[in-house]
Amino acid sequence: MEDSKFVSISEHYDMLMDENNDPVYDPKPLKEYMDKSDGQYFIDCLNLTPMKDVLEIGVGTGRLAIRVAGKSGTFCGIDISEKTVIRARKNLNEFNNVTIIWGDFLEYSFSGLYDVIYASQVFWHIRDKQNAISKIAKLLKKNGIFVLSIDKIQSEVIDYISRKIRMFPDDKETILRF
Repeated sequence: MEDSKFVSISEHYDMLMDENNDPVYDPKPLKEYMDKSDGQYFIDCLNLTPMKDVLEIGVGTGRLAIRVAGKSGTFCGIDISEKTVIRARKNLNEFNNVTIIWGDFLEYSFSGLYDVIYASQVFWHIRDKQNAISKIAKLLKKNGIFVLSIDKIQSEVIDYISRKIRMFPDDKETILRF
């Protein structure tokens, strides 16, 4: 068997789509596992109302967006993977308040401000966390909130057997200082 090679984050998530891995349709045990990071408590922390504009960083296929979009005024999700964005648009097509953007959060020029910005299991893909936090602060409306779920995995490499992905582990104390 050939050694696994490093791929970019967007390539990895595109490959997951090619492998028909859509977390929106995860089996119940996997959904329960993911809920430990961003379940109902996480959703409650967003303090959603139909008047709030919401941004999800790393929307993926819409696993969380499906639970958030219907409780929001407007919902915007951004993701670096073209294939997950295509799937998210399909998974969220019943909502008329949703915009899904294919792009890099750090490079994308947003046109508005948000009441709520959240990210779950995404910050480990961001090398420049201070820049990300600064950009989030600029995108929040007055009294807006940012909710972050970070992964406990502190490895700098995730090995998916056929490929490896470089990671930038999250450190709660460092992020809080930003």
